[in-house]
Amino acid sequence: MKTSALISTDQALKLVNEENAIILDATIDKVNQKMDNSQLDLLPNSLFFDIEGVFSDHTSKFPHTMVSADKFTQEAQKLGINQDSTIIVYDRWGIYSSPRAWWMFRYMGLNNVYVLNGGEPAWKAAGLPIVHSYGEVRGIGNFKAEEHYEWFISKEELIERIGDDDMTITDARSSGRFHGSVPEPREGLRSGHIPHSKNLPFDLVIDGITYQDEMELQKLYDGKIDAAKQNIFTCGSGISAAIIALGAFQLGTDYITIYDGSWSEWGADPDTPIEKN
Repeated sequence: MKTSALISTDQALKLVNEENAIILDATIDKVNQKMDNSQLDLLPNSLFFDIEGVFSDHTSKFPHTMVSADKFTQEAQKLGINQDSTIIVYDRWGIYSSPRAWWMFRYMGLNNVYVLNGGEPAWKAAGLPIVHSYGEVRGIGNFKAEEHYEWFISKEELIERIGDDDMTITDARSSGRFHGSVPEPREGLRSGHIPHSKNLPFDLVIDGITYQDEMELQKLYDGKIDAAKQNIFTCGSGISAAIIALGAFQLGTDYITIYDGSWSEWGADPDTPIEKN
């Protein structure tokens, strides 16, 4: 496979029947919109990658907090994932939570993971088979997670490094939330953004159900990322940050980092610096 993190329906169709392929539905509800689960429309042989449930640390007071390597190992093995597995991840919105699953696997050391561009809606639009129930796990896998810390940054490290010339910070929230002109949807959070960060609302990088083409992505990311620096992405709770992180990766930016706590953590701490310009 090419180094792209995105694959088309045609490319996915060639991969899904390979012996080491694992197809994962990583759908979660959006902040103000719930997925209709009364009838599941899925790619054949899909398994559920439960971001909200088993792949979030529920001991944390912040949503979607990354689990430990041991927990990730345990749950990934339950899905039959091996060290040599090829992961095809999608969501039923098109593009929303699947990039988060992509980032989680990359952070935990599995590089052979791809996001289906357009997700289940693109698969269905291509006239490809749809099923209404999840597949069977083939057996316990042997994947062992190993954290690659360059993909992850904590609040404490980010505070220490704010203003450094060797990094960029890009925020995926809406312009109103970034500039503090509208209130945060989560109660108790201040308004504004992390100092020295720039705004790239995640919905701008999506064209309907798929990512924008490369030319449009180049325009959107111009002046926000730098291939020679560490590029840090943040949002409200770590989901949409992964959307713009994957977009940067598509443009050849290898040094990708997500601030997992994002504004849910930063905006709740009265001692963290904020800007509203």
